[in-house]
Amino acid sequence: MSIRLKILSVVLPLLVTSVVLVGGASYFLAVSSVTAVAFDFLSFKAEEVEQYAESQWKLLVENGKVGEPEMEAAAQAAVVSFARSVLRSDTEAICAFDREGNLAMVVGPLSFKPEEQRLLQDYGAQQKRGLVNFLAQDINRVAVTFPFVPFGWQVFVSEQESTFYGQARRIGQFSVYILVGALVVASALLLLFARFLTRPIRIVTDTMQSIIETNNLSERVPVLYRDEIGRLSYTFNVMLQELEQAYTQIKKYAFEAVVAQKRETKIRNIFQLYVPKDVIDEVFMNPEKMLVGDNRDVAILFSDIRSFTTISEKMAPDELVNSLNRYFSIMVDVIMGKNGVVDKYIGDAIMAVFGAPVKHGNDALDSVLAGLGMIDALSIFNAEQKKLGGPEFQIGVGINYGIVTVGNIGCEKKMNYTVIGDTVNLASRLEGLTKKYHQPILFSQSVYEQVKDQVLCRTVDKVAVKGKTIGVPIYTSRTRITEKETEGWYIHEQALGLYYERDFSGARGLFERVLSLIPEDPLAKEYIQRCGVYEKSPPPPEWDGVEVMTEK
Repeated sequence: MSIRLKILSVVLPLLVTSVVLVGGASYFLAVSSVTAVAFDFLSFKAEEVEQYAESQWKLLVENGKVGEPEMEAAAQAAVVSFARSVLRSDTEAICAFDREGNLAMVVGPLSFKPEEQRLLQDYGAQQKRGLVNFLAQDINRVAVTFPFVPFGWQVFVSEQESTFYGQARRIGQFSVYILVGALVVASALLLLFARFLTRPIRIVTDTMQSIIETNNLSERVPVLYRDEIGRLSYTFNVMLQELEQAYTQIKKYAFEAVVAQKRETKIRNIFQLYVPKDVIDEVFMNPEKMLVGDNRDVAILFSDIRSFTTISEKMAPDELVNSLNRYFSIMVDVIMGKNGVVDKYIGDAIMAVFGAPVKHGNDALDSVLAGLGMIDALSIFNAEQKKLGGPEFQIGVGINYGIVTVGNIGCEKKMNYTVIGDTVNLASRLEGLTKKYHQPILFSQSVYEQVKDQVLCRTVDKVAVKGKTIGVPIYTSRTRITEKETEGWYIHEQALGLYYERDFSGARGLFERVLSLIPEDPLAKEYIQRCGVYEKSPPPPEWDGVEVMTEK
């Protein structure tokens, strides 16, 4: 609904109410006045008839003729004749009913239906004066009635209701015409006034719609009045000016942001070739934090291609590079798929970090799953190598979990985001031990404690790596094993219990059972050989089962 119609809907009811009240009051005053005049006119005629009848009765009394039917009839005839002379219109009529209810006098165009006459007879029997309405041949009439006792009459001086109230009704109709005309004129004037009053607002809304469609903030509206609406137009222009300036500034900032984003994307694409994506994200989000070292628990994974020197000697340089690139591509996808970050390539080796710079739910489990995934993915790589006529690769994976120092390490001219600490060194040593124990993957006790309920684990040995005097348990794992391997791994754990209790004969028997279930099992062969040696030459009393490594 437009503002003009709203103004009209508010003002018009008030105007209608006022006009109706004034017109109604005028109408009822006019009707009352006309009715009073008409009533007085009928009353005057009724008084004239009554006075004349009284004069005739007085003559009868004075002449001693009361009781003589002929003389009373003559007097009544004189009254009828006088009543006829009183009538001034074709619709006026005078009638009278005697004590028996008979129609004693009728002057003018007046007749009754039986039921209509009975109503008047009943009223006449009450001998009352006043204004009365009745029907005569279904025509409504208004009458002034009075009783004339000497004759025993109830006289009715009447006029048709349409004539009696004619003037009043004409006044009412005229009042209605005036009211309707006033409302039409008032509505038209209100609409014109509202249109004139709301013109500035309409201009503002049209301008706003135009701005929405064209995005042209340079448009302005004229200030037509020096009032609140004029101030609205002025304020609207000021707002447009401010918005235009702000929009210009926003476009400038948006352009600079797009340029900066493209520059950042370009930098990211370049540096992701050298620096892990998570590190780049951390640099952009917290650049100052990257300058400070941080101690945290992470999982470190080392993988290495076994006998890589021998392999490289058999391949042309370009073939070797192509093979390495395909190998790294597959392995890095597996690592990154488990939330790992490739820290660096060390020749043919890969060092990956799980838990830095971003911590995830279970970094130790992710690292083991990544190691097992790398072993499974290696078969796909070797199948491709075989098709290309290249040598197959064999890898070892070592994993450790613990506290390391994370941060940018180096000098002003060259810095690397990396991790350092004993946890890193042990992971590297475990990767080296995969060759000795002929296992594709080895991980430490700290890793085992966090993954033993999620992956298959087998105790390998207790070792003190080179440079360490304290031995730690090490474990291996597989993605899946057969039923016989499951039984063999279970017996292997029982055999190790006897082995560490120095029951070398009993342990050797169990390890032989493992070998029968898993032929060519390198761990079973290793422990059978050890038990044979210790049976012949028992270890010293302080022996705790730890194998001390002298090589990396």
